[in-house]
Amino acid sequence: MTKRAVAVLGRGVVESDAEVLSSDDLGLTRGDGCFEATRVVTGADGSHRIDHLPEHLARFQHSSHALGLPDVDVTAWQELVRTVLGAWDVPGEATLKLMITRGRESAPSGPITGIATVTPLAERSLRQRRDGVSVITLARGTSSDAYAAAPWLLGGVKTLSYAINVAAGRFAEAHGADDVLFTTTDGYVLEAPTAAVVWLSDARLHTTPTGATGILDSITQKALFAAAEASGFPTRYALASRDELLTTDGVWLVSSGRGPARIHTLDGIQLPHTPGLSDRIRAFTGF
Repeated sequence: MTKRAVAVLGRGVVESDAEVLSSDDLGLTRGDGCFEATRVVTGADGSHRIDHLPEHLARFQHSSHALGLPDVDVTAWQELVRTVLGAWDVPGEATLKLMITRGRESAPSGPITGIATVTPLAERSLRQRRDGVSVITLARGTSSDAYAAAPWLLGGVKTLSYAINVAAGRFAEAHGADDVLFTTTDGYVLEAPTAAVVWLSDARLHTTPTGATGILDSITQKALFAAAEASGFPTRYALASRDELLTTDGVWLVSSGRGPARIHTLDGIQLPHTPGLSDRIRAFTGF
């Protein structure tokens, strides 16, 4: 059985198979909640390094506000993170996941549900980081500016409602690909279900802008751009079509768990590869 550590707000560490949700919890019945996930690296001595925890807690707060949930008690969540990591001693890479739900439907004035888990990083993610990924484009059904005047669509909010993203992953697998890159109705690339897209063109790193596109503000992508800029590598936010990606010097999917994974094949077309470039991208992101 895969080792897993679980802690609950107000309860602390619980057994990994303990019941932590009621059958009428709105996170379960409606997907009404939000979450964050980031990488933890555990040393042989049991020490832990968490990637960008303050930034993830800030985005957690943003998502909570967008959903009309109570303010995230940062101090309480930091303590919960320390608590769950205190029960985790498996050396190597793992995923720390923080989840909030609105609580029980039968107790609308009751407390929210808060859960933190730690699980080993999937071998599949490690392999894709090393070897790259094959990706197919998939229409997301919205234009590149669909979220500009529609805040109720929850653009840029990391909600528990992940059915579409999971369905996209199954679609990719059914069609012999590792991942999906969503596109807009007006022909631009957005993001992958769980990753930002970054490409190198004209000696500059690019990514799709947030805001009106409705995509998530990627913490790992921002860390990549900050490190690149500090090394004299210019960056830019811009819209691009799938065909434009085919003419770039490299394309990556960037996320907090898998890290940067080079897209080696897009819609069955082999993309250019510059030896050593992905190593540099990984270094920029701390992977």
